[in-house]
Amino acid sequence: MSFVDWVWKKQDALEERVRKISRGQLGRVMRLAKKPSYDEFTRTSWTVAIGIAITGGIGFAIYYFWVKAPPFLRDLFGV
Repeated sequence: MSFVDWVWKKQDALEERVRKISRGQLGRVMRLAKKPSYDEFTRTSWTVAIGIAITGGIGFAIYYFWVKAPPFLRDLFGV
C-alpha cells in the first residue's frame, strides 16, 4: 500500500467517524444549541464565580485550620 492510499484510508475512516457523531446524540445537541444572550451569559458567569469563590473559601478555611490548629491544641493540652 502506498503512502497516498494509506492517507486516503485514514481520511475515509475519520470522515465516517464524524458522520456517526453528527447522527448521534451529540449531533442532536449541537443542532439545538444556541448562543446565550448577554443576560443569560452574565447570570451564568456570576453563578460560576460565586461557586468557585465558595469552594476556594472552604479550601482556605480547611488549610488555615490545618496550619493553626496543631500549635493551638498543643498549647491547650500542654503536650
